[in-house]
Amino acid sequence: QVQLVESGGGLVQPGGSLRLSCAVSGSIRSIYTMGWYRQAPGKQRDLVARITSGGSTNYANSVKGRFTISRDNAKNTVYLQMNSLKPEDTAVYYCNVGTWNNVYWGQGTQVTVSS
Repeated sequence: QVQLVESGGGLVQPGGSLRLSCAVSGSIRSIYTMGWYRQAPGKQRDLVARITSGGSTNYANSVKGRFTISRDNAKNTVYLQMNSLKPEDTAVYYCNVGTWNNVYWGQGTQVTVSS
């Protein structure tokens, strides 16, 4: 059974920073992509950032220059460093992991940016 455990969400003021982590455990082999999506109330779930096993990354335009995704393949863990946070970054953030034949999701962690 594969589990994705997210941590690091919370309440932060505009301009602040947070670091999200997602640790993958269980019977999983050959993780290809690891990424983060987010979903604000009443909106669809959208890609925030993604990183491949080779280290290639892509970001949503709205977070470029502010967010950085990284991964530790030995620990099966992906991180999202979020700087210069804005109120519009408020959402539930979901970890996403892809193998050659399956996709897994975390339970989500709330990020709230408010003064």
